[in-house]
Amino acid sequence: MEELIRQLTSVYGPSGRENKVAEVIEGMLKGKVDSIRRDALGNLICEKKGRLKTGKRIMLSAHMDQIGMVVTHVEKEGFLRVSNVGGLMVNNLRIRHVRFANGVEGVLVEQPLKHGENSSLQAFYIDIGAKDAEEALKLVQPGDVAVFAEPCFSIGKHRLAAPAMDDRSACALLVSTMLDLSACPNTVIAVFSTQEEVGCRGSQTAAFSVEPDEGIALDVTLCGDLPEDRKLAISLGEGPAIKIMDARSISNPEMVERLFAAAKRVKVVCQREVLPYGGTDASSMQLSRGGMPVCTISIPCRNVHSACEIVDLRDMEGAKKVLTAYLRS
Repeated sequence: MEELIRQLTSVYGPSGRENKVAEVIEGMLKGKVDSIRRDALGNLICEKKGRLKTGKRIMLSAHMDQIGMVVTHVEKEGFLRVSNVGGLMVNNLRIRHVRFANGVEGVLVEQPLKHGENSSLQAFYIDIGAKDAEEALKLVQPGDVAVFAEPCFSIGKHRLAAPAMDDRSACALLVSTMLDLSACPNTVIAVFSTQEEVGCRGSQTAAFSVEPDEGIALDVTLCGDLPEDRKLAISLGEGPAIKIMDARSISNPEMVERLFAAAKRVKVVCQREVLPYGGTDASSMQLSRGGMPVCTISIPCRNVHSACEIVDLRDMEGAKKVLTAYLRS
């Protein structure tokens, strides 16, 4: 699992530009599933057929895209002004190493604020070492997207930190599950979705086309075990979380019960997640066609939407055991 996470977090893939991530995942799963295809939005859809005709069609969705910074214009001094692609939080941005798809690297910087002025994304620019606009435009164009460039690294015995843990850690979980999943009664459709960070778009079109009976989103969730005033009952390293609800979806109660029952069978302690904000691919899956029951298995993650998102490998392995047990039931 660790090596999968390291591989996937290193790949460039902001919202709408997930093709490189899809190529890497397709290479990992080629020959290991019954079918692989990509749809018009770039979703990678991998299917393993169930052994029973009466089995369900279960869609699992983990999104490939990461948040980014899109260049809006280039100033005469060669600095790049940017806007957000997904949920950038200003407090997580000050002085960051970033890179573009073509390999150009730079430093995201916040300009000095005037007295009483509030920080906002408009105060940020990217310095790519250009002496003026003409030189900058030979390297980067308006519309190009930068992402955090920090590498994945170990923190403590069981934890990894990297940008794009949201949601490449869940992509790694889904890849590992599909590689190790032996024949089960249910047909499993693994969707590595696009454009989740800008509105859960890819999972909606994928769910419409594959027509599952139920859907499970795989995503990260915020932790409440930090020295700040965040009242969330989620702790890093205390097991995966099964979502009860968030701002955009209410999990199907029967699916929640079955997931906890699966966790009990494989002796994995799961946390109960209630998130007052945010959303996952479950929100768009449940509204596709005539609707479907959905739930989310969440990976506790510190510093979500930053350059150093932290997950615990024990939570990852626990999530895999629970998901596998559920699919085989």
